Amino acid sequence: VQLVESGGGMVQPGGSLRLSCTASGFTFSSYAMSWVRQAPGKGPEWVSAINSGGGSTYYADSVKGRFTISRDNAKNTLYLQINSLKPEDTALYYCARVSRTVLAGRIYEYDYWGQGTQVTVSS
Repeated sequence: VQLVESGGGMVQPGGSLRLSCTASGFTFSSYAMSWVRQAPGKGPEWVSAINSGGGSTYYADSVKGRFTISRDNAKNTLYLQINSLKPEDTALYYCARVSRTVLAGRIYEYDYWGQGTQVTVSS
């Protein structure tokens, strides 16, 4: 199993980025997926999740209305469109494969993670 994130960078407040996570080594379309971020000096924060078919999406309150999760199962790729970026969005963003949904939209267990892509929001 391999998850490879890309698309991070440094942007000004109010800017946008599109993160991608390319999956390999498993049947991508069979798994729910999540984005999790970790800011410097803080613990991991769940950001968003999507079910295996892409029809159900969930967001943390801190990103609702600004972030959009999506997936292309034909391309084995997970996306996160992030708009209206704020300095507090600065973090390392990981994609993770969901092994168990404990509470949809809140609590997940993961079995595989990518290496992360850095998002820095600064003027």
